[in-house]
Amino acid sequence: MSTTPTAETRAADATNADTPAARTVARLRAAVEQGDHEAIVGLFREDIVFHSPVKFRPFEGLPTVAALFAVLLRTFEDFRYVGELSGDVEGDAESRVLVFRARVGDKQIHGIDMIQFDDQGQIATFTVMVRPQSAAMALSEAVFAGLVADGVVPAPQGGQQ
Repeated sequence: MSTTPTAETRAADATNADTPAARTVARLRAAVEQGDHEAIVGLFREDIVFHSPVKFRPFEGLPTVAALFAVLLRTFEDFRYVGELSGDVEGDAESRVLVFRARVGDKQIHGIDMIQFDDQGQIATFTVMVRPQSAAMALSEAVFAGLVADGVVPAPQGGQQ
């Protein structure tokens, strides 16, 4: 089985290259590479919903998600996007999946960012999935500590998270 894109796939990719979502993804990738928190947050809707790989309830709203991304920018090391897929999810506006690699401490992380956009190309929903489990746990602990340190979430009572 060939993994080389067909002419039809390349043509479809070229057609999608100048959509609002495609422009947002290009800006997101550049902002992440530069560690530009303000530029990243500027791509989010006010009512953004962020689904964490380790937390059942999502983070909701721009102030909360912006605070989370400040911690994420400090937590991930050697973060890089290594691939991208596009399509739509359940009839919503255009969606993208960005494949990434990173490190948290000594744990290598392989993950995906599943991003859904509104019609203007703003990021409406951001879902992250990571593997392996040991890396997910290291990420969870580091992000939680950062959120506590930044005053975003209260410190645990009695040493519990």
